[in-house]
Amino acid sequence: MERRRKKTSGKKGFVFLLLIFVVLVLSIGGYFYFYDSPNDEELPSIEEPEKPKVQIVDEEAHHRPFGVMINNIGVARKLHSGLQSAYLVYEMIVEGGITRFYALFSDVDVDRIGPIRSARPYYLDYAMENDAYFVHWGFSDQAKNDISKYRIQNINGLYQSKYFWKDNSLSVASEHRAFTSMEKLQEAVSDLNYRTDRRGSYLFSYSAVDQDVSNREDVLQANEVQIPYSNGTKTKYVYQPEEKVYYRYVNDEVHQDYVTKKQYTVKNIITYQVKNTSIDPYGRQKLDNVSSGTGYYITNGNALPIKWSKSSREGKTTYTYLDGSEVILNDGNTWIQIQPSNQRLTIS
Repeated sequence: MERRRKKTSGKKGFVFLLLIFVVLVLSIGGYFYFYDSPNDEELPSIEEPEKPKVQIVDEEAHHRPFGVMINNIGVARKLHSGLQSAYLVYEMIVEGGITRFYALFSDVDVDRIGPIRSARPYYLDYAMENDAYFVHWGFSDQAKNDISKYRIQNINGLYQSKYFWKDNSLSVASEHRAFTSMEKLQEAVSDLNYRTDRRGSYLFSYSAVDQDVSNREDVLQANEVQIPYSNGTKTKYVYQPEEKVYYRYVNDEVHQDYVTKKQYTVKNIITYQVKNTSIDPYGRQKLDNVSSGTGYYITNGNALPIKWSKSSREGKTTYTYLDGSEVILNDGNTWIQIQPSNQRLTIS
């Protein structure tokens, strides 16, 4: 009798230990199943925050920009249309102490651009460095020859007037009434069978988030920038810290858009000087722009000294800080002010 009890007791102990073992196995298995399972459907996914993208240009697109010659004589200035939509604008001197703009547009819809004026040879250099179509109405003799020499794909109102119109409601001379639109220019590219893919990158790299340069040792305060081109043409910028842009003036008058009636604003200004000389009785100019020198990159109320270099008419102008590092622009439109070397730049 005693022996049978001992057997029964032993069996009970064995069963109890077996139950404990089973519970442990199930517990461990359950932990790995529920808490360490690779099942993506049951685990919440963690998404990386989307990085901000540059807005002024589409860095993922490869469309060629349109570069348009813009009239800037006094009577035409009040008719300026569409310039706020240009991502990059060059201002340079032409005859008589006046300037013209070369305004570049990419991946935007603009219904009215102008008034459009004739080409000068050194503006072609900036079409080539941006791989841009050259849009104009007429040309000087040298510009005409250079368009052929460099095989520049151009759209000329003299010969292709269907892509332009004259606004005859304006009480100005006929040469100040020519306008176009992005829709008409796209039509011209298709009709003329021009290449559409841009070769190479944009002229500048951009930062989607504003760079803080205020603590750099070589920084200057730049709340007002005065860039005279002659006694009759004086460009000025005034910084608005609330909007972080510069408001544009010409001869101390508000420079505004004919359509929107809004004053033009600019995020980035690059300014430097080159020598210019008259080459004919009309006062047409030659610019020593295939060269190198110093200037300033101006943004967010700050001016930083830079170096620029252009080794050929077709090549890109490079812009670096004095230490040799690349100038990267803040996200926004840019005006490049190439000023005559006999004029005084004022930054204050």
